[in-house]
Amino acid sequence: MLRGLWRLTWLEIKIFVREPMGVIGTLGVPVGLFVIMSRLLRPGGRGAAPRVPAFVGTDLPIFAALLMATSGVLSLVAVIAIYREGGILKRLRATPVKPHTILTAHVIVKLVFTLATLALMVAAGRRYQIGPNAPLASFALAVLLSTLSVLSLGFLIASVVPTARFASPIASAVLYPMLGLSALFVPIDALPPALQRTAHVLPLTYAVSLLRGIWRGDAWSAHLQDVAALVAAFLILTALSAKVFRWE
Repeated sequence: MLRGLWRLTWLEIKIFVREPMGVIGTLGVPVGLFVIMSRLLRPGGRGAAPRVPAFVGTDLPIFAALLMATSGVLSLVAVIAIYREGGILKRLRATPVKPHTILTAHVIVKLVFTLATLALMVAAGRRYQIGPNAPLASFALAVLLSTLSVLSLGFLIASVVPTARFASPIASAVLYPMLGLSALFVPIDALPPALQRTAHVLPLTYAVSLLRGIWRGDAWSAHLQDVAALVAAFLILTALSAKVFRWE
């Protein structure tokens, strides 16, 4: 099983690297936005406002991490939809490789590129003195946990999306409103009651809470509720995906 998983994962990595737009969207866009916003909003930068330094030092890395996760989900949904529509999933299912091995390989690929993007952002953050004393190892672990939880949502979307043409628009319509309700830009208490209830069941809300806390130096024990919510979301969404996933 492990040998098959490694071969399939390596194959998917090579296929992904050969597609320039996928690499640009996953690596280039998050890092590019992070660098541009860092330059424009850092203290003394052009257009910087009084509370901008706090945003650059705390919320900008969180925004970049969520952008990484969102890009990974959009890429995952598009790839699965293309594979299904092209009959690739059907042919892969007929091979000795187990179905869960095929899906696990796609998750590993997204996590690998998430780590690569995070490493580039850390290098850029050093350049602009963003979070020089932040616990990077703990933050990287929090990013991986958050990404894994959000990727499970991506698999659920990929399980029911009809065609490759509609994959990215449907995923964007689900993910970007979630980003707006995640308390990154607007506190949950400031939202209308109906949106507050919605925000409390979204995995991105708990991802923001965990990432923000870990970046500020909180102990993991202070965010057990966030961790439990992200793990629960992963398990529930993965179980739902397994039930409704269409291979053809």
